[in-house]
Amino acid sequence: MSLFGKVEADVEIKAPAEKFHEIISCRPHHISNVSPGKIQGCALHEGEWGNEGSVINWDYVQDGKAKVAKEIIEAIDKKNNSVTFKVIEGDLMEEDKNIKSTIQATPKGEGSLVHWTIEYEKLHENIVEPNTLLQLVLDLSKDLDAHLVKA
Repeated sequence: MSLFGKVEADVEIKAPAEKFHEIISCRPHHISNVSPGKIQGCALHEGEWGNEGSVINWDYVQDGKAKVAKEIIEAIDKKNNSVTFKVIEGDLMEEDKNIKSTIQATPKGEGSLVHWTIEYEKLHENIVEPNTLLQLVLDLSKDLDAHLVKA
């Protein structure tokens, strides 16, 4: 059994890819307003919103438990509506040595297809894949979509 792994999933949304990407990459602090049951807060710790190298603190709920994560924005690709976050501190680091998520929104018809990839390196073999984390971000994508379509 490998300590390295990857979980991926797609979610179709009605919002344009550029709008979805802009909130995820440049205005993640608005997500707690859109989905307060999942994200309690998002604060800039270092750098500027929407810039690579910026550090963001998240307060969120996963599996019914309040959790925290500190992430650095590793890459923003406006052309391909993609952003990559790497977790550097927080609850996820209790199970994983490394965890990185990439979110890409691709135009599809009048809406978009959002592809989430979570790559990880577990601390030991008994740790389960981060499927509940993947489900959380997929649900979050739907909440964001409902907000963007109304806006």
